[in-house]
Amino acid sequence: MSVAEEAIQHLRALPEPMQAQVLEFIEQLEHRAREGNGAAEDAEWSAFSLAAAMRGMEDEPSPYSTDDLKERFS
Repeated sequence: MSVAEEAIQHLRALPEPMQAQVLEFIEQLEHRAREGNGAAEDAEWSAFSLAAAMRGMEDEPSPYSTDDLKERFS
């Protein structure tokens, strides 16, 4: 018996509301498979967005000093 046939057999044993949940889960898996490496792309865009938001701030003076630290690390 193939995996699909076995899954269908288990699916038929479930009540209809649970079958709907299984369908939603399958659709999520299909979406994830279509996206491929979407997580890596999201991470790249996140890094780009943060870099763009922080651009130019490295030259600004900090309003904080080492005296503002609660704990010092050596």
